[in-house]
Amino acid sequence: MPSPDRITKLEAVVISHRDFGEADRFIRLFTRELGKMDAIAKGIRKARSRKAAHLEPFTHVALVLARGQSAWIITQADMLTAFNAIREDLKKTAQAAYVVELADRLTAQDQVDSAVFRLVLETLKRLDKLADPFNALCHYELHLLNLAGFRPEFFKCVGCGREIQPQDQFFSPRLGGVLCPQCGSGTGDFERLELSALRYLRHFSRSAYTESARVTVPETARGEMRRVIGAYIRYVTERRLHSPDFINHLNRLESRDGPDGE
Repeated sequence: MPSPDRITKLEAVVISHRDFGEADRFIRLFTRELGKMDAIAKGIRKARSRKAAHLEPFTHVALVLARGQSAWIITQADMLTAFNAIREDLKKTAQAAYVVELADRLTAQDQVDSAVFRLVLETLKRLDKLADPFNALCHYELHLLNLAGFRPEFFKCVGCGREIQPQDQFFSPRLGGVLCPQCGSGTGDFERLELSALRYLRHFSRSAYTESARVTVPETARGEMRRVIGAYIRYVTERRLHSPDFINHLNRLESRDGPDGE
């Protein structure tokens, strides 16, 4: 980690916060310059605090920090991107929470990674604008896994090493990739993976977002891709994330209250 001065200016995305003392908060940040870090916002819970609105989760801010005796202190916060559409839509809010929660789980404290910062920020901007964020989220998951050193294998069987053939396959979260029918059949801990979903996963994993954004993924393949990526992320993070459960809950409510469920 670089050795910053006692006063430093940073560009950051707010991951989360928690109350500290009577009026302060610990703010978890993902910064362009210093990676993931924690800082204290003093007096932020007071009614007159001007920093409070700028330090809510998944805001994009410019900060001035001062080195305290035991922690960084946020002395100034200026909004760069508010993501108003995200804040006005509960489902978008849940999806943005997933973006920052996943980045939090897959990155180490104080490890500088400007590529991860750009990916997080660009994905939040896409969520803020898109009516259908599926492609943006899938691209984000696969490319974040790659940057974090957990790139799943979609082109060779992780069991025998042979090239995957154009047929339905299996996916092993534990082994980190696709298994051919010979290696994956007869086992109970592997995910079935249909050929159409595998083709989309391959495309998203090796393509820039401009190419991924042009693809129209059928709903059947979407469900398969969510299931496989979700199982792999749960294995890699060694815990169940909170935000996907809330997103699934909102999806069930939307399905129940939609035109066919009214």
